[in-house]
Amino acid sequence: MAQEPGAEPLVRRGEETSRGPTELSDLATLKALAQPRRQRMLQHLTVHGPATSATLARALGLNTGATSYHLRELARYGFVEEMDRPAEAGGHGRERWWRAVPGDRRFPPRSRQSPEMRLVMDELNHHAYAADLELFEQMQLQMQAQRQLRTRGVDGEVGEADPWVDAFPYSRGSIRLTLPELRAFFEEYIALLNRYKRPEADTPPGARTVLTRFLAFPAPDTAPENRPAPHDRPGSDPS
Repeated sequence: MAQEPGAEPLVRRGEETSRGPTELSDLATLKALAQPRRQRMLQHLTVHGPATSATLARALGLNTGATSYHLRELARYGFVEEMDRPAEAGGHGRERWWRAVPGDRRFPPRSRQSPEMRLVMDELNHHAYAADLELFEQMQLQMQAQRQLRTRGVDGEVGEADPWVDAFPYSRGSIRLTLPELRAFFEEYIALLNRYKRPEADTPPGARTVLTRFLAFPAPDTAPENRPAPHDRPGSDPS
């Protein structure tokens, strides 16, 4: 989840949401969400889809007692919900399946957060950003391995690469905005995401879950004095 005016739709593979934004202003709810194991479990459900407590335990290196407890707590605050067993799922019918609940969830502006809420938000964002970087690095390594291990035909020619190896659109930039314009910019971004959301039944073959992140912040008013630039610091890479 992003900081204000942040949002994390938590939408799995194009599921649409008809509800408007929901502000998470309850401290107990934020504390429940900020728990590191719950963050990992919610991320797994968002990226990989519905799962059981046993599936999550194996994937995350936890025990089923822990995952069952954290799933119940996430469900208590509306972040996950029980669902019918997927038709394609194996196993037995007694397993309880869970999925992430889609929604446009946002946090109160920092100016309206209490000191205790700010500490919780800082902790939540710390884990969320670290998880994002880990996912990005994991995907980069997978794509690199695919490029290196492309199958060769009987004649020794290199086979075609997976077209998703180039699926890393990236942009950095700066614009001069007023605060109302920044808020409008963010809402337009959310509206763009919503345009591409669609039910699973309407998702075309070959589609994959794509993780999107939005981060914008005002540049510092003045450059810090007597502080070496990043490329001048010891151990930095000048390239």
